[in-house]
Amino acid sequence: MPDVLQSALQSWSMPRWFSIACILTAILYARGWQKIRQSRPELFPVWRLWCFLSGLLALWFAVASPLAELDDFLLLAHMTQHLVLMSLAPPLVLLGTPVVPLLRGIPQPVMRRGVAPLFSSGFLPWLARALTNPIFAWLAMNIAYVCWHVPAAFELALRSPAWHEVEHGCFFFTSLLFWFAVIQPWPSQARWSRWAMLPFLLSADIVNTGVAAFLTFCGRVLYPSYALAPRISSLTPLNDQVAAGALMWVLGSFAFLIPTAMITMRLLSPELKQSSAAASKIPSFASQ
Repeated sequence: MPDVLQSALQSWSMPRWFSIACILTAILYARGWQKIRQSRPELFPVWRLWCFLSGLLALWFAVASPLAELDDFLLLAHMTQHLVLMSLAPPLVLLGTPVVPLLRGIPQPVMRRGVAPLFSSGFLPWLARALTNPIFAWLAMNIAYVCWHVPAAFELALRSPAWHEVEHGCFFFTSLLFWFAVIQPWPSQARWSRWAMLPFLLSADIVNTGVAAFLTFCGRVLYPSYALAPRISSLTPLNDQVAAGALMWVLGSFAFLIPTAMITMRLLSPELKQSSAAASKIPSFASQ
């Protein structure tokens, strides 16, 4: 193992507060999931619990695992983080239908005094509805994706730990909004028809393809920090960028095209014409 890589991995320490926040969120969700499962077991099978916990684990892996120590040296590692933050963690979290379990998991005194007034005021429902508008969600995710890969913004995130956290937060939260429109977790209601989700996903894939293709084929190192960084692999800075662009292109496209295919097959299936009360009460990623 190269000395630089060994030193980077040895310098890793678990981010305490972020890890505690992830653990507390998992506990709240599991507590609420257990409560609501007693009255609505058909809505909350075990796989939803595993999806939510896996999404939290993916989020932790992206920003708090030893992978985070490598993003200063390899663009490939940095783009792996971005893929997890945008295409893996958010859909898994939303497949757990997190809203009601998290609310049910909050202790009653905190719920009554802190959370309930926000809902009764009407502001929080209004804000949630505005943020989950599909047009806003599409624009937010894709603008964040494109802008943070502009060299000046990317270099700022590499130089400043605070801006790096802002970058990761933008990727994760805007992607939550984007995938919310696709997955439509219970008890939310669809704002657009399922047919509209096809151009919604495919147009996002076009944006991903454009950014990834530029990284892959531009023929020069876009981010000077990686040209100057100590090498921890046999990849040259340019080959590292090509590999990172190819990773974004292939895996990023899969993240959009697989749900597109699933939704298309579902829409074209004869079973869709047979409306079932049970099916309408059990939303899932594949059946919407």
